[in-house]
Amino acid sequence: MPKTKVLITVKTYPTISGKYDELVCTAGFTEDGKWIRIYPVPFRKKAYEQQYRKYEWIELDLVKNKSDFRPESFRPYSLDSEIKILDHIDTSGNWAKRKEVVLNEVYKNLSELIAQAKNKEICTSLAVFKPTLIKDFIAKEVDREWDKKKIEKLKAQREQGNLFEHPEDPFAVVDKLPYKFTYILEDSEGKESRMMIEDWEIGALFWNLMRKYEGDESKAVADVKKKYFDDFAQTKDLYLFLGTSQVHHYVSHNPFMIIGTFHPKIEKQMKLFQ
Repeated sequence: MPKTKVLITVKTYPTISGKYDELVCTAGFTEDGKWIRIYPVPFRKKAYEQQYRKYEWIELDLVKNKSDFRPESFRPYSLDSEIKILDHIDTSGNWAKRKEVVLNEVYKNLSELIAQAKNKEICTSLAVFKPTLIKDFIAKEVDREWDKKKIEKLKAQREQGNLFEHPEDPFAVVDKLPYKFTYILEDSEGKESRMMIEDWEIGALFWNLMRKYEGDESKAVADVKKKYFDDFAQTKDLYLFLGTSQVHHYVSHNPFMIIGTFHPKIEKQMKLFQ
């Protein structure tokens, strides 16, 4: 089977899935510049050398995920498929090499993108979006525990031995984020939207700040806002990686959520006579 090369640009914060155990959705670009989503990947159970970072080219055996109608969705050929990590693209030249891959197709009109998602002939479910304005960043407190029914189901599956079973691993679940983070933004038509941020970095940032501030949530949340609103939205050339969830793709008014950010510095000098 020919292997597929993918530049990883998205890792979402782990969620608990009744079907797939602890689920990290990853996405990126193939060598021909097309978006691709890879799941399920039992990411935290992979050997350390197979735990890829963002902006690493990886190589693995992929097949279409037939349980998912979205055209970009693929899965590893098997759960034991080896993931080979190749090169890492750094941020030199103000993210120059990353821009070559990421910024080939950028949406600015959200209604246009949503229409493409709802069109069953196109069914776009991953995109790069450039907001015209980030108006605010909201942190809303949510349930602090995972759904107990899902956890019990996972425990039962482990006892029976399912595809994700690794007998040497204790049953461990990633901490649930006690806040839902949201951007309020405008697109090129001035349309206002509220979009949830589901990327790995925002979760990791929150927990790192909780350790720094010895559990003071108000300080941690304030610093998350500083990073995502005061820094990314005000001082960087901010693009958003958007993705849909399979269950909400056709039924939600706006099925997209923010699954990553792309934030090089603003180019201050315009080249003359370009």
